[in-house]
Amino acid sequence: MHPSVNTTLESLHQFRDLARNGTLNWRRKLIYWSGAVLVGLVAVGFAELADAASHIRSRITHISPLLMLVVAPVGLALSTWLTRRWFRGAQGSGIPQAIACLHLHDMVLVDRILAVRIALAKIFLTCLGLLSGASIGREGPTVQVGASIMHMVGRQAGMTNVTGIHALIKAGGAAGVAAAFNTPLAGIVFGIEELARSFEQRTSGTMLTCVVISGVTAIALMGNYTYFGHTYSAVPVGASWLAVLICGVLGGLSGGMFSALLVRVSRGVPGRMGAFISRRPVLFAALCGLVLAIIGVVSDGITYGTGYTQARDIIMGSSQYPAYYFVLKLLATFISYCSGIPGGLFAPSLSIGAGMGGWVAQFLPHTTSGAVVLLGTVAYFSAVTQSPLTATVIVMEMCDNQQITLALMASAFLAFGVSRALCSHALYDALAVRFLRTTGSGQKNTPPAPRPDSTSHTNR
Repeated sequence: MHPSVNTTLESLHQFRDLARNGTLNWRRKLIYWSGAVLVGLVAVGFAELADAASHIRSRITHISPLLMLVVAPVGLALSTWLTRRWFRGAQGSGIPQAIACLHLHDMVLVDRILAVRIALAKIFLTCLGLLSGASIGREGPTVQVGASIMHMVGRQAGMTNVTGIHALIKAGGAAGVAAAFNTPLAGIVFGIEELARSFEQRTSGTMLTCVVISGVTAIALMGNYTYFGHTYSAVPVGASWLAVLICGVLGGLSGGMFSALLVRVSRGVPGRMGAFISRRPVLFAALCGLVLAIIGVVSDGITYGTGYTQARDIIMGSSQYPAYYFVLKLLATFISYCSGIPGGLFAPSLSIGAGMGGWVAQFLPHTTSGAVVLLGTVAYFSAVTQSPLTATVIVMEMCDNQQITLALMASAFLAFGVSRALCSHALYDALAVRFLRTTGSGQKNTPPAPRPDSTSHTNR
């Protein structure tokens, strides 16, 4: 055959291969983009279901607050029984599960943890917890649900590369935060700071795209709202920065102690109490529900649910809550998490921080009350999650207030430092390690490494 003919045929073969690869790449991109849209849709639907569950609980308490003495124990017991009997892997926040899956190389185990069945159970069991009066949020569960959706999409697209699968899991979790809070920038920072150890070029594009698409989907359905409305408080340099110091230290102490206690409980309670919890987890959950109901009755119901309404009212200055609100809310959140039911910590932590800030504000007349509340919110949230950048961006975006960014960041990093002194292991990392150890996979997985100090925190 003539050499020119061979050259032409080779060129045609190369063109065909390029066209085939290009078509395959675009097909995968369209599938991934569809998955991001689905994350946004599910996040919005989850929010609507959670609001409906909270509304039903409000109607129950309106009939008689004492009804919660029955509803809460039965609801938490049922949730724990369903989780342990049929939906193992749905317990807790959902963020530890997503982090754990980023360190697993056994895709069969990842498929089991991020199964669609578990994700759906996570949604409905979280709503059951909210209806029952548990102090939990939906944002952490939305992270696991988002990770499950993107993992499912990747498997449907034929993704087998472990690095690529991990990238989709990270993208789904970050997209879940962005859609849940309507905070796209916070979703990106969360994906980098909390879910990922480093910002890798080969995975960042997927995460950014998913966050944007899921965020746009949520905005299209719910409007371009801000989670806590608009605030215009500022913290000018000077005497007002005393609030940064006080909120940072108090938030770090309370949030660090909360995280340390949860990490300790996750490793097992010693003595007879631990044996009782192991033998009778459903009965223990019922007792937790009874305590939650008693706290709710004593506090006139303000400790039930996510705490969103209370946090918004405190931040906007539209309502007054008792000085002890943040203490009771912290206690209710701790008990809710210890019960073992599905539910997150994000929204309750924001509410606890707002309550703490509202209490501190009365002692700081030189700083506007709204600013102190925001500083308390970001400090406590940063101390619990030990993710100061995520805390700063979430609070900034939720209130649409850039004037206070520097003060928020200073308070968040101060609280982070204090929290690390009390709890050497970040909460979600510690819970992820515990989750990996209880999966019983028997494989050599690499657990999340301890976080470095605050000077290199963002480059994990």
